Amino acid sequence: MSDNDRILPAQPGSGTMPRVVLDTDTYNEIDDQYAVAYLLRATEVVRPEAVYAAPFHNQRSSSPGDGMEKSYGEIQELLQRLGQREFPSFRGSERLLPDGATPVKSDAAADLVKRAMSATHSDRLNVIAIGAITNVASAILLEPAITERINVIWMGGHGYRFPHNREFNLMGDVTAVRVVFDSGAPLYVMPGLGVSSHMITTREELARYLDLDDPLSRFLYDRFDEYGPKDRVWSKVIWDVAAVAWLVLPQAVHSIAIPTPRVAEDGSYIEDFRRPLCRFSHWVDRDAIFADIFGRLAKA
Repeated sequence: MSDNDRILPAQPGSGTMPRVVLDTDTYNEIDDQYAVAYLLRATEVVRPEAVYAAPFHNQRSSSPGDGMEKSYGEIQELLQRLGQREFPSFRGSERLLPDGATPVKSDAAADLVKRAMSATHSDRLNVIAIGAITNVASAILLEPAITERINVIWMGGHGYRFPHNREFNLMGDVTAVRVVFDSGAPLYVMPGLGVSSHMITTREELARYLDLDDPLSRFLYDRFDEYGPKDRVWSKVIWDVAAVAWLVLPQAVHSIAIPTPRVAEDGSYIEDFRRPLCRFSHWVDRDAIFADIFGRLAKA
């Protein structure tokens, strides 16, 4: 084991039955749905405690708050098909973080603070954030002490040495990303292009390995099928499952420990060797992760 591994283990939550919450802009695309289902079907290796709806704003929403509400509705659709209607789920921020000192209060941020404060330094609450990270940044601003009790696994940005860092989760919420990167909370970064971009699948693969008579699998397949063109060869990256795999199937996620970069206003990373270590994934085992997902989704 290297000195870096002693300071920041390669596997968040290793040695425990990790407690975990998931912060997700579930309606933004079609990959979050797979991530939610994957996490909630992995209860023999992790302890999922709550799902939070994150804000987003693009062509699928009229505002960040509208995106959050649509994501909350999508979470309810998933929980129904998972047979877990009563699973704790919370509305998040109706707007993005306005500045680096002002939290956006929400049910999600309040619940995250409450759960984090019940954790300990040695048995941390793992926070998987796979959208705009305002809910998590707001919780940190509301109660900075939670940084001693959480790990943050964030899906965002691109590979550390990638030529640019223009990625949706990062560029849409730069202020919140800077708060989290500057907070001192143990940070695990799952980049987009160059890393989780390997998580590609097709209609044909999904039809082969999902039980389309099962309501959950049919829902996931239909979301995928509706998203893409029908008149040409097409595949789709299911980005967010890679972040969940860092807890559920950690042997399939490979990372390096580096000083936590500073985040510039334009979203680019600035090296600063005085900063505490974080971990950036540099490779994921695509086949192992999808095999694990398909196996879990097949279980009623």
